[in-house]
Amino acid sequence: MYKARYWEKENGNVKCELCPRKCIIPKGKTGFCNVRKNIEGELYSMVYERPCSINVDPIEKKPFYHFHPKSEVLSIATIGCNFRCKFCLNWDISQAKIDKMYPEKVPPKKIVEIAKENKVNLIAYTYTEPTIFFEYAEDIAKIAKKENLKNVFVTNGYAMEKPLNNIKKYLDAVVIDFKGNNKEFYEEFSMAKIEEVKRGAILYKKLGIHIEITNLVIPGKNDDLVEMRELSKWIKKNLGKNTPFHILRFFPTRTMPSPEPTKFSKLKKIYDIAKEEGLNYVYIGNSKESKYNNTYCPKCEELLIERVLMNTTSINLTDDNKCPKCNEKINLVK
Repeated sequence: MYKARYWEKENGNVKCELCPRKCIIPKGKTGFCNVRKNIEGELYSMVYERPCSINVDPIEKKPFYHFHPKSEVLSIATIGCNFRCKFCLNWDISQAKIDKMYPEKVPPKKIVEIAKENKVNLIAYTYTEPTIFFEYAEDIAKIAKKENLKNVFVTNGYAMEKPLNNIKKYLDAVVIDFKGNNKEFYEEFSMAKIEEVKRGAILYKKLGIHIEITNLVIPGKNDDLVEMRELSKWIKKNLGKNTPFHILRFFPTRTMPSPEPTKFSKLKKIYDIAKEEGLNYVYIGNSKESKYNNTYCPKCEELLIERVLMNTTSINLTDDNKCPKCNEKINLVK
């Protein structure tokens, strides 16, 4: 365990200041995330240096389509999460308890060494929610930056301003996973507030960090087309029209065995709506329709980046990230 940052004492308890829940935690108890514990009036991270998963993935799997395409990334996670998504694909680790799963110790410096040994120049804090292992991520990111490695979060957006301000020098990009645009759905299926997710996304934007947005579409639950139009408008207004927007297909999980997978026709309707509302880079993920994984110039429609599933197969851009046909500047980091 490791003495946590981002907390304060409150009437004999501790108040965690890491995410918008601001859990008030009595002695001997953990917060909502199950991994931040009050021990004798002080807050400790029970997962510092305890990754439950370390893998090398294509960056497109995160999914980042506009950040170092055709690269590999070292993906790490600890157990725990500050959401309770019924449709979570990683429920076995996001909702695990520390007394049931206690991985081996891997210090921050060792994570960077593993990345270099695998000849990987990026580290992704992913699979579960990086906010809940923030101290660990922050310390890895500092070392990684000194070694000229990039750091990326795949996050639900639930974060506070102070920790984000502290990591902004070391964090290069984020994917923020939306779960629709419906307050009631968020509260019932994730036990979270969409207003805080949107506030978090705006915070990342203000810090100048590259942002991509995903949205999981679950049939009959969060797939209302009016709500999807409003989300597209919100992204354009608050994050910008060049923010990559990934529309993701739902598949049944162990914890949510129904409904059936999202039909492509519904995803296509949402894609068309997002384009109508002026978003320049819209994608349909989890689809064999490769056309909707490719990047096209928003001005002349030239094919710029071709992808097959989660792999970039060709890049057709100038050295300064412009369309070679019309010279349009493309929102992409490479």
